[in-house]
Amino acid sequence: MNREVSKIKLAKAKRRALISIALNIFLAMSKGFAGVLSGSAALVGDAIHSATDVFASTAVFIGIWVAGREHPSFPYGLYKAETVASLVTAVAVILAGYEIGRQAIFGVPSLPDVTIALPVAAVSFVIALVFGLLQLRAGKKLDSPALQADARDYLADSLSTAVVLISLIVVPFGYNVDRIAAGIVSLFVFYAGCQLFIGAVKDLLDAAIDRETEREIIQYVENYPRISRVKKCFSRKAGGRYLVDLDVILHTPSHKIADLVSDRLEEELLEKFPGLVLARIRPHYAPGEFMKRIIPVESPAGERSQRFATAPWFLVETMTTEGRVVTKREFIENRYKNAEKKKGLLVGRFLLKLKPDEVVAENSESVALELLKDSGVEIVQPSSLTSTTI
Repeated sequence: MNREVSKIKLAKAKRRALISIALNIFLAMSKGFAGVLSGSAALVGDAIHSATDVFASTAVFIGIWVAGREHPSFPYGLYKAETVASLVTAVAVILAGYEIGRQAIFGVPSLPDVTIALPVAAVSFVIALVFGLLQLRAGKKLDSPALQADARDYLADSLSTAVVLISLIVVPFGYNVDRIAAGIVSLFVFYAGCQLFIGAVKDLLDAAIDRETEREIIQYVENYPRISRVKKCFSRKAGGRYLVDLDVILHTPSHKIADLVSDRLEEELLEKFPGLVLARIRPHYAPGEFMKRIIPVESPAGERSQRFATAPWFLVETMTTEGRVVTKREFIENRYKNAEKKKGLLVGRFLLKLKPDEVVAENSESVALELLKDSGVEIVQPSSLTSTTI
């Protein structure tokens, strides 16, 4: 399911990359034509920026297209092709900044014709700004770093065009700052290119995923039943996707339960985190000093209930693993006992948050118990209850 979602996102990203190519061609031709006719060095430099973006946007499209290919020699996929495209985009932007700066320093000064240059600069600014913001939002939604790089390139373009626009507005007032504007444009463009370049290089060098996402993954895993803590977490980026490899401590001596929990958790991580394309859980077995057992009861007095999902209360017992001595008893009301829909699912999820090791039930054929069982919780019969209270 996750792979199909990824393919759909790549298809949408490719369409947006094609639109970007066409739009950059239009902007480059419009700015270049108006810049030459009006004699504006700043607008010509901005046109060079857009012309370079045509190549960069083409690289983005190729990168996204390659990222969607499958090959047995690349078992993890070709997702880093997007990162390569981002790197090419960064280099193209840096070269554009250099060229604009060179024109500003060594170009021949002239008074631009604002009647030609001003309308083109104004329209170009609006187009680049609006499309850049839309492209950035789409890139984040589709988890595509190449589209996000392309969007930032458009935003840098709109910023440089804004400088050109301001320089043209002040011409009628006797201020010819065309070459100064071109120099400022080159600095903005060069800075944007360097930022993209650094980000792409980090990605290619297998930088870890962002700390916030990594913390969310670790927290989700440590809240899972039977898992005490995450011992190690290794992560790396793969284009707009990421991979995680975790060593976890499970408080169970059973290899069967540990394997069940690990397999289930790997599947849930892929569903919970859309950008995740591979999750590896390596279990380490440790019985732990204590374990937790849940018993359905009719009231806080402790009378065991024959029901489970509709039981009014649950008794949560904390016991020592050795000797099964009860050290703590707590009664928790079943907040979903009267739910009209999905009662079993709601009760199962509610109990999973308590991280039980085992639950007591006579009939294991219920949605709540199946959910607990699939998560590695043992279902025990009342006749097998053994414990000592201290």
